[in-house]
Amino acid sequence: MLLSLGIRNIVLIEALDLEFQDGLSVLTGETGAGKSILLDALGFALGRKTRRDLLRAGAEQGSVTAVFACFDDHPVFALLEELGFPTAEDEILLRRTISQAGRSSAFINDQRASTETLAQIGALLVEVHGQHDDRGLLNPRSHRPLLDQAAGLTSETASVAKLWTDKEVCRMTLETARTAFDKAMEDADFLRHSVEELAALAPEGGEDAALDTERRLIQAAARIGEDVARAAQEISTEGAEGALAAALSRLTHIAEKAEGALEAPITALDRAIAALQDAQSGLEAALEAMRFDPGRLEAVEERLFAIRGLARKHQVQPDDLADLAADLTNRLEALDAGGDRIVELEGALAEAEAAYLADAQALTKARRTAADQIDQRVTAELAPLKMEQARFTTLIDPAEPGPNGLDRISFTASINPGAPAGPIDKIASGGELSRFLLALKVCLASGPERVMIFDEIDRGVGGATAAAVGRRLARLADGAQVLVVTHSPQVAAEGAHHWQIAKTSGGEVTRTDVVALDAEARVAEIARMLAGDEITPEARSAAQSLMAAVG
Repeated sequence: MLLSLGIRNIVLIEALDLEFQDGLSVLTGETGAGKSILLDALGFALGRKTRRDLLRAGAEQGSVTAVFACFDDHPVFALLEELGFPTAEDEILLRRTISQAGRSSAFINDQRASTETLAQIGALLVEVHGQHDDRGLLNPRSHRPLLDQAAGLTSETASVAKLWTDKEVCRMTLETARTAFDKAMEDADFLRHSVEELAALAPEGGEDAALDTERRLIQAAARIGEDVARAAQEISTEGAEGALAAALSRLTHIAEKAEGALEAPITALDRAIAALQDAQSGLEAALEAMRFDPGRLEAVEERLFAIRGLARKHQVQPDDLADLAADLTNRLEALDAGGDRIVELEGALAEAEAAYLADAQALTKARRTAADQIDQRVTAELAPLKMEQARFTTLIDPAEPGPNGLDRISFTASINPGAPAGPIDKIASGGELSRFLLALKVCLASGPERVMIFDEIDRGVGGATAAAVGRRLARLADGAQVLVVTHSPQVAAEGAHHWQIAKTSGGEVTRTDVVALDAEARVAEIARMLAGDEITPEARSAAQSLMAAVG
């Protein structure tokens, strides 16, 4: 619901603050008084296109602020949250300013926003209907959601949309799998050869380092083995050890005669002989360790070169060859199983398509049933609006499958018997178009989600037809908020709230004012609408009768 509208320096309005209530509010005034200025100002705050002359002459800046109150689960809150705008309780404040340079700035709940975002929010809060309404009922893109909403098909359309999404996920998954399978098939020969090559070599983690160490040891043994053997020979019994043993034997035989003088040399020779024996044992052990098969060096080098060559081929480290072998094996197994996976995905897609098609066809059937009922209701509404010969028809044609189902929906009408049906705005005159729009809105009313504004929708009608228009506007306003700009006294009499728009001139200054009318002032205004500038007793009496008839 629109709670208030604050206007500063817009066209002929210097400063204006209006507070609104629910129900039917009528805005009246003489031609040229500025009724359109009020709607232009509200449209400006809702993010609509800016008029070049919107700023009041001589003003530095103009602004319009609109405050709305919405129920907790109003769809506008979800959009605000998605766009990152704060919400204060259940109120939403839209504000827009314009400068002398023609630049405008937009704000949502006092946070700067783009004009496009402001328009998105405004479209969820207010709908405007008039003879040139190309955004609402006359816009073919709105016909499908209007029909679904009026027919109570919200859950059905949501189900179809979800099944479409599920189907599309299955389709994209299948396409991805097919692309991967086709690419894998291109690499199949390479994969098989690589797996066989790696399996034949069977590299192990850490094997490269172990082979490299073994090769260096073998190479070292080949270089120093001969010198070690020669050293061992030199300290053998034919060499140093033999000489020491002979000296020890000779000294031992004469030791008693030396009266202890030879004990120290004999002990040293014992130690020297033992040390030589230890050295010889060590050299023999070293020779045994260095003993190698020349063929082993060749085998080690051959495997080491094979491992490193394969690592270079696959651009990995030698220690990663084992993991690579496992990965390529898995890829090959996946390739072999890829055909089965694609068959499985094709089956899932077929099931998803069948489920979508079943629900979409059921939705089409429900739409056709609802369309027949709505066509009858709208046509019945046209008779009291003095369009007894007119017929309203909802066309449901096949369309490309999509999240909204299988249908293209459009509202058409014929004005005269035998005349072909066509788009409403193409075959109806201004007055006829207004009445068609009203009949449509009455039959397709969807509750108090948005403020409804009718801009001179009663133009070109009068008398009983205007009274019928007024009654239908009052019905629309029951439990909702409807604002109507009108020239019809019959419509004005139906209002729960009445505003008079007047233009005054003082010297060189012209301004537009908006005044809330009490009961007595309403009688005078409706009488003026009946009689013109001179309000006669008869006009006043007729105005009182109109208001009394409304109750």
